[in-house]
Amino acid sequence: MAVNLATIESVTKVYGTRALLDAVSLGVSEGDRIGVVGRNGDGKTTLIRMLAKLEEPDGGRITWNGGLEPAVLTQHDSLDPKATIRHEVIAGRADHEWLGDARIRDIIEGLFGGLDLPGFADGLDTVIGPLSGGERRRIALAKLLLGSPELIILDEPTNHLDVEGINWLAQHLQKRRSALVCVTHDRWFLDQVCTRMWDVQNGEVHEYEGGYSDYVFARAERSRIEAVEEQKRQNMARKELAWLRRGAPARTSKPRYRIEAANALIADVPDPRDKSELMKFANARLGKTVFELEGVTVTAGPKLLLENLTWQLGPGDRIGLLGVNGAGKTSLLRAMRDAYASEGDVQPASGVIKVGKTVRLAYLSQEVAELDPATRVLQAVEQVRSRVDLGKGREMSAGQLCEQFGFGKDKQWTPVGDLSGGERRRLQLLRLLMDEPNVLFLDEPTNDLDIETLNQLEDLLDGWPGSMVVISHDRFFIERTTDTVHALLGDKKMRMLPNGVDEYLERRARMAAAATAAAQAGAAAPTATAVAEDGGAAPALSGGDLRAAKKEMQKLERQIAKLDEKESKLHAQLAEHAADFSKVAELDAQLRAVRDEKEELEMGWLELAEQV
Repeated sequence: MAVNLATIESVTKVYGTRALLDAVSLGVSEGDRIGVVGRNGDGKTTLIRMLAKLEEPDGGRITWNGGLEPAVLTQHDSLDPKATIRHEVIAGRADHEWLGDARIRDIIEGLFGGLDLPGFADGLDTVIGPLSGGERRRIALAKLLLGSPELIILDEPTNHLDVEGINWLAQHLQKRRSALVCVTHDRWFLDQVCTRMWDVQNGEVHEYEGGYSDYVFARAERSRIEAVEEQKRQNMARKELAWLRRGAPARTSKPRYRIEAANALIADVPDPRDKSELMKFANARLGKTVFELEGVTVTAGPKLLLENLTWQLGPGDRIGLLGVNGAGKTSLLRAMRDAYASEGDVQPASGVIKVGKTVRLAYLSQEVAELDPATRVLQAVEQVRSRVDLGKGREMSAGQLCEQFGFGKDKQWTPVGDLSGGERRRLQLLRLLMDEPNVLFLDEPTNDLDIETLNQLEDLLDGWPGSMVVISHDRFFIERTTDTVHALLGDKKMRMLPNGVDEYLERRARMAAAATAAAQAGAAAPTATAVAEDGGAAPALSGGDLRAAKKEMQKLERQIAKLDEKESKLHAQLAEHAADFSKVAELDAQLRAVRDEKEELEMGWLELAEQV
């Protein structure tokens, strides 16, 4: 029987006149992995702060088993700004000690991308004070994971992590024996890690078994049992449920609920997007040309990010853009934005960006634009427009769109200066959509948004007719809102990935393995020679075999480079013939064949590298 680690008994927490938590009773046992969801401001963070001994309840009590001390990752770290990363994370361990510990190596490589901390100027000896909030947060997370607590409490752990980092963290937490309580809006992460869910709503906490997908099914079943009215039954939760059932297979972990009843709820729900209808409407609004890039080079100061890029964003294209940090995702969108804003007068370092004459671009950057803090929410939206045309005969007033984005009638008269970071982000999105753009560039749109708001944004984008490029580390959002995924892998090229995020992670893993093998091969040859000169053991390969292996490796490298070039040409042809479905199918088959051949050659190269 699992030991109960923490017990919450009839806990109440009041702010002003509002009860965030009202007589809540919960428990955390050994091995529990609990995801906490709910709207921003409903008490998620307050609940876990009390569980972490950082706040006291106003009523009731919380008890911990045997003086348990949970390990906590909060939104604000307590790192010493004068200390180095080595001091905070490695904590006095000698280099031979921590480098010989596979667990420590895995955590540092997973969170920082390498044992030499490639993103930090002085590696482990970098002083913490000048670092950004995201960099400090990764350091705090590494420090926490290197311990062995019985209970881990994480508040938005995926913030500032890229897709690879989030994937690594999910796998790491799956293997740990510690109990976990986690607040996050990353639904893919919740599905991968959590086995229970706490839904914080209106002062209450509803418990569900399973991860996020199970929670969605259970919530739909609960609505069915309560026989909610038809209008409620047809709300966005049903649409999301349809997506979960028709999306990636086996999203649910176990058949814990009456799946037949849940299926009945979505039997008459259409696909989230009518792609052909939206494509027709987008063509009507945009014409044939949206953005065309020919031989474009993108730089950031002296650094070359993208070279000789030929690519096309067509009418109705919905593209997710992934890539390693610093590969040029944001810089590419800014180059396209600048060409649009200058009507073609401002161009990249080389090449040409053509912009369609009918394009109306809205660009959501990672920075939240400042508004007069005295302006009311509704006024800020109406400054842009009082009504918005959403296409297909749908029209909304500024007030109605505010309500859809979580700004109720009372909240609409709140001064902008009193809004939280997440609410300001929502307002920024609202103002963009009110301007009726037909092209959207969204750079990390999910930052600071709760799950309910994300669902509402996805629902709104389902019927939005236009072209869209999304940069996001939120895997669920990318898969939910876009139709194709492109990637910048740090080699100054862009690639279309037919298999989406999974293919991106596979490619990155192969690149990392090849880089490691190359480094090991480079170190192995001189070591073997030195041993032979000292009269010790001879190299594993004879001189002739070694030369033959290296020659074969060079041959494979040339073949892989040719396939890279061929792959790039196929991507360009796919963009050129995007509207010709038969041609796209033919090119896609060729692309898959090239990828398979390239993978086989890379495996051969790795085998030779190991021998060398």
